Amino acid sequence: MKKPLLSLFLGIFMCLTSQAQENYFFPGETFNPNVPSPSEFLGYKIGDWHTRYDLIVKYFEKLDELSEMASLKTIGYTHELRPKIILTIASEANMGNLEEIRLKQLQLADPSQPKPDVSTMPSIIHQGYGVHGNEPSSAEAAMLTAYWLLASQSDLAKNLRENAVVHFDPTVNPDGRDRHSHWANTNKGFPPVADPMDREHNEVWPGGRTNHYWFDLNRDWLPLAHPESQAKIAWYHTWYPNVTTDFHEMGTNSTYFFEPTKPYGSENPVVPRKNYDDINTRFAKYFSKYLDEIGSLYWTKEVFDNSYPGYGSTYPDIHGGLGLVFEQASSRGHLQSSQRGDISFEFTIRNHVRSSLATMEAALDNKNFMHDYLREFFETAVTEGAKDPTKNYVFGDEFDENRNRMFVQFLMDHQIKVYENTADLSLGGYDFKKGKSWVVPTSQPQYRMVRTMFEEVTEFADSVFYDASTWTMAHAYGMPFAAGPSVKLGEQVINNTPTPYEFPDGKAYAYLIDWSDYYAPKMLFDLQKAGIHVEIINRPFTSQTQNGPREFSAGTLMIPMGFQSLSESNLVDELKTLSMVNHQQVYATSTGFNLEGIDLGSNLVGAVTQPKVIMVVGDGVSSYEAGEIWYLLDSELGMPITKVNSDQMGRVNLYDYNTLILPSGNYNSFSESVVNHLKDWINRGGTVISMKTASLWLNQKEIIKENMVARGESTDPKELPFAERSAFEGAKQVGGSIYMARLDLTHPITYGYNRETLPVYRNNSIFVQPSKDKYLTPIRYTENPLLGGYISNKNLELLKQSASLIVSPVGRGRVINFFDSPNFRGTWFGTNKLFLNAIFFGDKMD
Repeated sequence: MKKPLLSLFLGIFMCLTSQAQENYFFPGETFNPNVPSPSEFLGYKIGDWHTRYDLIVKYFEKLDELSEMASLKTIGYTHELRPKIILTIASEANMGNLEEIRLKQLQLADPSQPKPDVSTMPSIIHQGYGVHGNEPSSAEAAMLTAYWLLASQSDLAKNLRENAVVHFDPTVNPDGRDRHSHWANTNKGFPPVADPMDREHNEVWPGGRTNHYWFDLNRDWLPLAHPESQAKIAWYHTWYPNVTTDFHEMGTNSTYFFEPTKPYGSENPVVPRKNYDDINTRFAKYFSKYLDEIGSLYWTKEVFDNSYPGYGSTYPDIHGGLGLVFEQASSRGHLQSSQRGDISFEFTIRNHVRSSLATMEAALDNKNFMHDYLREFFETAVTEGAKDPTKNYVFGDEFDENRNRMFVQFLMDHQIKVYENTADLSLGGYDFKKGKSWVVPTSQPQYRMVRTMFEEVTEFADSVFYDASTWTMAHAYGMPFAAGPSVKLGEQVINNTPTPYEFPDGKAYAYLIDWSDYYAPKMLFDLQKAGIHVEIINRPFTSQTQNGPREFSAGTLMIPMGFQSLSESNLVDELKTLSMVNHQQVYATSTGFNLEGIDLGSNLVGAVTQPKVIMVVGDGVSSYEAGEIWYLLDSELGMPITKVNSDQMGRVNLYDYNTLILPSGNYNSFSESVVNHLKDWINRGGTVISMKTASLWLNQKEIIKENMVARGESTDPKELPFAERSAFEGAKQVGGSIYMARLDLTHPITYGYNRETLPVYRNNSIFVQPSKDKYLTPIRYTENPLLGGYISNKNLELLKQSASLIVSPVGRGRVINFFDSPNFRGTWFGTNKLFLNAIFFGDKMD
């Protein structure tokens, strides 16, 4: 009898201890003793340590195990194979009826279906935390809020369980979180050190903000470059939550921010005014009340950008819900001094807990209103789309099947309806071929997302941008598109699977592969990896193939059968497999004597050198840009790339490589011996791919000798009010914008492109003159280049005089200078090939 009694006393003691531990967050609350608090489960007080992601998952698994009111679902996995989870909490009755509730919510969001009785529907709330790994307080708040909702005996918690379905995503970015948590925990002092100079508060490069590939996932809800976002958006469209939260941290000397954001200047142009003018104000009253109760300082209506549709707080606004961003002053560790005294990790967590509770109460009180708004949003989308004079967007690239398919799938992933084009069309200066082009009507529920994908915006309420000032995704994919008001729709695209190509039969003199397709570079790398000798044909020609005469552009790959180390049968088997895997059309020819143009044995045909690539990363280097390059080569090519820290360059023998990539950054830390080694390597034939500020450094070191565009005399006023400084200076920046560039289609950097113009993305104000060598500026801006986004009139004039890309000869080597962003956010598929051409054909560019 003693053992059960001891267990009873121990259980009561643990329950009281647990509730005492969480009393800081929930003073005076009573909880169900059968549900362990986070502190009880983890064995330490919340705020004492940064909780590892696997322990967060285990805690949510425990809640799922203990209660019929909680259900855990894995919706995907990160690059590092951490599970992406959603914990759903509702009453037992609602949990037993969850699928019917979900389907009714989808019915509400579909204006083609009868509107259900919203008074009987629970509020759908999505609590999202931790998109930036080194903003860790929110994930701790996620555990506490889930615990409170499941175990609190308060009237509000009971009401929420009965009348809401709450989904918790505790960490949008698990890989980044664990990187930061490990740093903070391993550098924690006993007692904690509040000095901002302490190692704990200063992560090493690249820090924990980003995911495995150093991408900011709070920009990826639109591009969907990464599995974390792909899983999240796929899940989102199965629920259409009424309210979605997005919790962040900011500078230690700040206080707390909640919406509304800066009026007009920071708002998305396709979101209805009702969202900003009415709904945000309704909810803000709850946030202020909850923070007033604990005396926390806060601010609203300033700074924070809510315009870019790829934010976790903006994407829901474009889908009939309310997206909410919260920003808490960060302790960047366990304790850090600020202008208001020491900020503890525990304090930062509490503020996010308060906003989490306030969000749920506001959503519950406005349940019917938000349901009505969801239906109204999609009904007005269809109505406005029907009135839009554009009527339809037609798009398609007749030369690139895989990029077409990728863009169609991308639109479908965002629930945009896409239809086949039924006839050859000429629109907007483009020719659209039947079978190789598609139609997107504006009259559809996702009309506002259609605008997001295709509209070009150049007029703004503000000239200062936190991030990108434009996001026309059709341009990002390099997709020709035009308005087609009278276009006839074909069948809606449901199955986007490509039809396999037939491999040519019989014996071949050589095989040919067109370089126009997006995955041609991956095909080339796979061929080289398999030991197949590949050559490049540097002029256009016409060859007799298994499909009859065919015209080929410069850049076509040739596999000559007379110069292979593999046996013919093994080579053909390998080629068949790789063509199927990469969905590439392979052409066979039985002769080297071409019908037109150069023959296959011309001196203008040469071997493609297999790339051996090294990239500088680490202190001073832009982790975003380095991550974009790493991700491109990993995900699109499967190409290993050596990443070397900038402080280790003194140990590198560049002669082990043929290509060096210098992302944007500051390279002044390179020693004189490193600089001399670099100069010698380039002079002997090395290729440097240099991005933006890296080119300025090369120019400074006189490795290259290019000239800046003259800026002329300043026209700035001699004096301005101090309060205008930020806005005035910010307006001088190039706010992430899109321009039309003109290509020299005969230059190897443009191989695979079939049009003389191409949209490019720029987010810097570096203006360099075209090369003094008239042949080595293969990419320039057009006469009127601005396609979308903000740029000042003065900067636009400077841009028109500058180059997008320059090749700088250096001895027997060269530097390929990119002044735009060809790999921006892992989604500029239209310009990726420029960068890949620099890798594969760099030794042929000068």
